[in-house]
Amino acid sequence: MRILSIPLIVATLLVGCSEDPRPKPPDSGVPQGDSGVDSGVPPEDSGVPDDDAGVPDDDAGVPDDDAGTPEEPLPTGPPVPQGPANVPEFDPAFPGQTRVPAIQSRTEITVTEIASGFRNPWAIAFLPDQRMLVTEKPTGSLYIVTPEGAKSPAVTGLPAVDGRGQGGLLDVEVGPDYAESGLIYWTYAEPRTGGNGLAVARARLVDGAQPRVENVQVIFQMMPTLESTLHSGGRLVFTPDGKLFVTLGERSILAGRVQAQDVRSHFGKVVRINPDGSVPDDNPYLNTPDAKPEIWSIGHRNILSAALDSQNRLWTVEMGPQGGDELNRPEAGKDYGWPTIGYGEEYSGAPIHESPRREGMEQPVYYWDPVISPSGMTIYTGNLFPEWRNNVFIGGLSARALVRLRMHNDRAVGEEHLLKDRNERIREVVQGPDGALYLLTDATNGKLLKVTPR
Repeated sequence: MRILSIPLIVATLLVGCSEDPRPKPPDSGVPQGDSGVDSGVPPEDSGVPDDDAGVPDDDAGVPDDDAGTPEEPLPTGPPVPQGPANVPEFDPAFPGQTRVPAIQSRTEITVTEIASGFRNPWAIAFLPDQRMLVTEKPTGSLYIVTPEGAKSPAVTGLPAVDGRGQGGLLDVEVGPDYAESGLIYWTYAEPRTGGNGLAVARARLVDGAQPRVENVQVIFQMMPTLESTLHSGGRLVFTPDGKLFVTLGERSILAGRVQAQDVRSHFGKVVRINPDGSVPDDNPYLNTPDAKPEIWSIGHRNILSAALDSQNRLWTVEMGPQGGDELNRPEAGKDYGWPTIGYGEEYSGAPIHESPRREGMEQPVYYWDPVISPSGMTIYTGNLFPEWRNNVFIGGLSARALVRLRMHNDRAVGEEHLLKDRNERIREVVQGPDGALYLLTDATNGKLLKVTPR
């Protein structure tokens, strides 16, 4: 049996976060310089391509007979080639939790480059007229891009970002009442006294030759403040009932990691808020003393992928360490185990977990060891690709692929890695109004791509 590393045990006894306007949990960790975590940033989790270093659903909402075609049998055979597991002594909790059979799409695809020249772009959101909002992570720039690829000047009026490491300008979403309000929402690494933290802002988008935002409101701030350039999370998902999910990382360094299961901290959580930042009256920790009332679920590492299925259930994929990327369906008030349980190890090879399972902690629906480094996610509902309907698509950074999971009865039953021949880090994947998939590549010359049937 693997033994927990001494730095992780010691870290739970130390304190290292800066003063914040809200109460913060005790025992919040250690100073960054003494984190006990492998030095440097793992390439697949860095948000920066390797060659750009140094540059600033159960069934996913699918009816049982709709996982592919009604007559199609479940896949069999070997998994997608991926190399040996980092932690082979950790067996899956149930059959099909990892390394399901490889599958291949019957539909041939065409990949069209719509635009390029984005510096490490992060997210896409569609305006009602099918133009796209595209964020640039390190620069904090937001652009409006036409379906033909014409790019506006950078939108003015956004607040400053801390663009180091995995920070910067992250996700963007168009408000559900955009037609009336003109509101857009975005996440970003907010520079603060004593460090930084993820924030969610909204503002009215004013279109024109020089687009701008006005009446900016910060509606959520991750607390406590911590000096880290890692693991901010940052995906936004609106629900049909008008709520907003925000995914949060645990800041990677041990000062943050040890707070992932602490309800007095936002680190390592999924939170759920109203569009104005207020707290829904049915949130699970609303009446828990000292808990952050925005919290929906706990025990996450760094969630960069999130989407709703056809039943309006939230699904996420979170970054594992060396091994252990996880597909989860976060439910209210549940604990997803990080850092107590998991299927990976430190980048140094040191153990993190004594076991991948513990009573009272949720198992992932699916996990990858070695990792794909997930970022961006959609659950396909369009008509252009009937065989893909209700499949899960995930951008793979270290996998350099668009990862497709075929789902059946809330389990993955087949896996495909698309676009491997392009050898590009896929940062974002969204379904467009036309049923095509739209992707962003993570590079200093990032591209906006469109995937259609050939």
